[in-house]
Amino acid sequence: MRSITDPVLYNRSFVLMAAANLFTVSGIGAFFLFPLFITSHGGSKADIGIIMGTLALSAVACRPWISEMIDSLGRKRSYTVGCTIMSLIPLAYLLFRGELDSFYLPLLFIRVIHGVGLALCFTSAFTYIADIVPESRLNEGIGMFGITGLTGMAVGPAIGETIIRAFGFNQFFLSATIMATTGLCLQLALPESYTRVTIETSESFFSVLNRKKVLIVALLALLFGFALSASGSFVAPFAKQKHLAFISLYYICYSSAAVLTRLPGGRLADRIGEERIIPNALVLTGVGLLLLIFLKGNFILILSGLMSGCGHGFLFPCLNSLAIRGEPAHIRGKINGVFTGGIDAGVFLGSIVLGFIGEWAGFRALFLVAGISLLPGLWIYRLLRKH
Repeated sequence: MRSITDPVLYNRSFVLMAAANLFTVSGIGAFFLFPLFITSHGGSKADIGIIMGTLALSAVACRPWISEMIDSLGRKRSYTVGCTIMSLIPLAYLLFRGELDSFYLPLLFIRVIHGVGLALCFTSAFTYIADIVPESRLNEGIGMFGITGLTGMAVGPAIGETIIRAFGFNQFFLSATIMATTGLCLQLALPESYTRVTIETSESFFSVLNRKKVLIVALLALLFGFALSASGSFVAPFAKQKHLAFISLYYICYSSAAVLTRLPGGRLADRIGEERIIPNALVLTGVGLLLLIFLKGNFILILSGLMSGCGHGFLFPCLNSLAIRGEPAHIRGKINGVFTGGIDAGVFLGSIVLGFIGEWAGFRALFLVAGISLLPGLWIYRLLRKH
């Protein structure tokens, strides 16, 4: 089933996909600052939630189709389609001028297309990596690959903020296109990692979702995504409201902590098991978000980013590895579709719910709800251990 059989973890295909992922995610990560564009055109906190959440809703709604595509068309080919969308779509934002109300519906349509590209890139990239890394080093492989994404989550906003301040939003959107196009070009030389075997029994996206282990992991991913929406959509406007000089400091600390966590964390999880890591990662992420209630200066911004980033660094690869470990290759695209779709569903719900909470009760209430939203994950985790 695999066209890549090299047992070495860090082979040419791994490195090429990681490099492509770095630039693709940098282009995506730059859009953590998109709420600043929304507010600059007269948008409210609720508008931020709706517009940011539309991308996540699109990514969730297309997941069954995306997952089938990755298991039939192939991981690399699907990634190429996703990268193409991510390269072209930032150019569409150049068309939007004037007050937000004058282009609200067209903007939502563009966010839907953006969400399809996002779903394709994330799901196909992690499925590709799951195909080519040894099963005994699955956490390590996924974790180390994820470092490029986390780095992109820091690099994208840092570059984006600098460009917005110096040149404005038009150049910001052009820079996002340049980053994503670089990722598109880098991945063109990749071989396909999986060839569909026609004799395999076909399983639908929803039959895979109905597996108990996959469903429990999806619920944990949902809570993780809900909390993640607070970081992705509301830290930037809250920090701006507090007149902090360098908003991207949060994302740099978040990504740095997640990267440093994954260096030893992947091998640790492979050795002691994902189930022993997950509850601690949930607590770390939640406490990091709760710290933002006390945001007044850069110290809390840094500490919050470090704690939530550390939790993210453990939680994402552990959940991903747990979902696909021991599963056949011909349904890995669907399993990763369920997992990443669970995160996107949480991001959508979080963007909408937290946006309205922020509008009604302010940013502190918003981050309070985001932090405590991970607590049910500890109960769900007990179901996972029991299973």
